[in-house]
Amino acid sequence: MNMQAMLKQAQKLQKDMLKAKEEIDKTEFEGKSSLVTVTMKGTKEIVSVKIDADSIESDEIEMLEDMIQVAVNEASKKVDQVTEQKMGKYTQGMPGLF
Repeated sequence: MNMQAMLKQAQKLQKDMLKAKEEIDKTEFEGKSSLVTVTMKGTKEIVSVKIDADSIESDEIEMLEDMIQVAVNEASKKVDQVTEQKMGKYTQGMPGLF
């Protein structure tokens, strides 16, 4: 394979990687715990936090804070899983590059 063909192949691979990353960044992921739902973009930017206020009493704030943490972490893990699924073919099993 000549250098020009290799360069062209590398450019296509780079373009495909960027397209996949843009798709992930635009996707919204949802994490839930019993009273809290967190929506996060693929960039891990929080889009929304929804609390089922009808199910919580004022003395349960600490529990609510824990549930928000659980929901955010779940949404974050989903971002990481989809990123690894879509980008893994480019990184050849080397996690953490994106």
